[in-house]
Amino acid sequence: MSCKYDPAMHRRPTAARRSVPASARSARSAGALAPFARVRETLRAELAHGRYPPGARLPSEPELVRRFGVARMTVHRALRELQAAGLVERIQGVGTFAAAGPKLASTLTIRDLHEEIGERGHRHRAGLHLLRAEAAPAAVAARLGLAAGARVFHSLLVHHDNDVPLQCEDRWVNPAAAPGYLEVDFTQTTPTHYLLEVAPAWEAEYSVEAGAPTAREARLLGIRRDTPCLIVTRRSVSRGQPVTFVRLVHPGARYLLQGRVRP
Repeated sequence: MSCKYDPAMHRRPTAARRSVPASARSARSAGALAPFARVRETLRAELAHGRYPPGARLPSEPELVRRFGVARMTVHRALRELQAAGLVERIQGVGTFAAAGPKLASTLTIRDLHEEIGERGHRHRAGLHLLRAEAAPAAVAARLGLAAGARVFHSLLVHHDNDVPLQCEDRWVNPAAAPGYLEVDFTQTTPTHYLLEVAPAWEAEYSVEAGAPTAREARLLGIRRDTPCLIVTRRSVSRGQPVTFVRLVHPGARYLLQGRVRP
């Protein structure tokens, strides 16, 4: 009887290859990151996928500490880097919020609109539509570092360039920073000019976007509700104290925002 050599009979058994789920691979790669980077990248992904829509409040630092099992310093660094990337906005004592969207950042100077109009050789006129003390809405109170319902000053003006409505200025003021605000005649001077005198701005936060006016803004500016507008919001701080939060609405065809960028 003859025997033939069969190579298949002498092959070593091989282990079956298993496919690794993508989620497991992601978790394994995330585990290789430094703790602050793991927190940062997880939140970055959640922001990108809409878990926190624009303006939504993110979990507090203590909540993130418990979720990720890391030190508060680690969470703080992750949030600081997300803020530097323009993905979140942080308000001291209030919280962290998903940013409205990527914006080009540059340095702008706070200028008095009266001066800008005068430099063009035109005549400035302000129409005062509201000047009173009110209970602060929650969103405004947060911007001014106050409790919701706290007493604040509220003014509403329309600035004209040669009698053409140019800007609707809806402004809220912290009474502690400018206690005499309600006594000022804003047909003779502007809120910006007055506030820069009594509480010089050390810091200001801007946002600039294209949008539609509210019904009241459209009526005051003499435009349609669907007219494209340039909308600027600004929060000013003096010596660490929030001074004012203002919304400035300009008909897009009537206003040009200029700035200078230096490398």
